[in-house]
Amino acid sequence: MGELSRTIEQRLSDAYASLRLARADGDAYLVDIRQSEIEELRRIAANHDIGVPTPDGD
Repeated sequence: MGELSRTIEQRLSDAYASLRLARADGDAYLVDIRQSEIEELRRIAANHDIGVPTPDGD
């Protein structure tokens, strides 16, 4: 696995964790930010043929 793959996977993992916390805290602004970040990271992954799973419940 290349460095780009590892970086994207780590950033996605962090973003999903932050998204879960934002939802639990009722922070709609942070939820929007994290969802946008996740969409962008998934777009970058797709553009580089990097498969990334979607966590359950997100």
